[in-house]
Amino acid sequence: MIRSEPVIVVFGPTAVGKTVFIENLFSRISNIEIINADSMQVYRYMNVGMAKPSDQLRERIPHHLIDVVEPTFQFNAGEFVHRAERLLPEIRRRGKTPILCGGTAYYLRSFITGLPDAPPGDPSIRRELKRELEERGVQPLLDELARVDPGTRARLKDQDTYRIIRALEVYRGSGRPLSSFTNPTKPREGYSFLLLGLKREREQLYSRIGERVELMFRGGLVEEVKYLLSKGFGFNDPGMRGIGYREFFDLQKGCSTLGGVKEMIKRNSRRYAKRQITFFKSLEGVVWESPDAVVSASSRIKEFLADWTS
Repeated sequence: MIRSEPVIVVFGPTAVGKTVFIENLFSRISNIEIINADSMQVYRYMNVGMAKPSDQLRERIPHHLIDVVEPTFQFNAGEFVHRAERLLPEIRRRGKTPILCGGTAYYLRSFITGLPDAPPGDPSIRRELKRELEERGVQPLLDELARVDPGTRARLKDQDTYRIIRALEVYRGSGRPLSSFTNPTKPREGYSFLLLGLKREREQLYSRIGERVELMFRGGLVEEVKYLLSKGFGFNDPGMRGIGYREFFDLQKGCSTLGGVKEMIKRNSRRYAKRQITFFKSLEGVVWESPDAVVSASSRIKEFLADWTS
């Protein structure tokens, strides 16, 4: 019988302290390599607003799937799962222990349970839908989606053009609504998972989010956004739709002040953290730890790996 491959997954909401946790964990388990599971850290040039690990830390601890695509590229869960699947055996062949670490819930769920059975993307249909969006605006696409897939339409925001286009792409290509395809709910075969969830009290987490945003502005976030715009990237590009960047669109339109943008980033980050926490609580078999409990977490990891090798 083929043994399941052990996979360690470390996750938690934004600003919980995942990077420092990994750095401290390295002092106890020095042969680790990290597979990034943050959907926005995959984009190049976007460092301050994404709170990426420092170059110094990445020299000490190898990190994968950071700075791998341009902000114009639509990185998605399927891309993440396929790349992570390739990285796991490569890291093990080097005698290292891979750890998936991040906060993008859909990426993590897709790896743990496997991808939905919806058909792959069709570039020609997607191009046509993007052309329609550019020429006619989003409302006709929303009307079509409400007609052919009311279930998906009900859960999507009007501004979520990526998922709107994806849902219509599936329908036009297959004749079936996206909501009719199943999402796996159980951990997939072939892997044995140790799920380590990092948590803090809500008030402390929100305080840390505020502090992080203040540090981003002092660390050059405004200049970074100006640089990205000067390179020709726009707020419709996938990378620029992340929290910490998209809020500057209101400033560009003259609808806000710099102080207002800062507060919007804090508010949107808090709301995102709340959604992350809700999702992470829905996962089964999670071992919850404080980000400061590195001794306990490292012991769990060592026991998990020992059980697999014994």
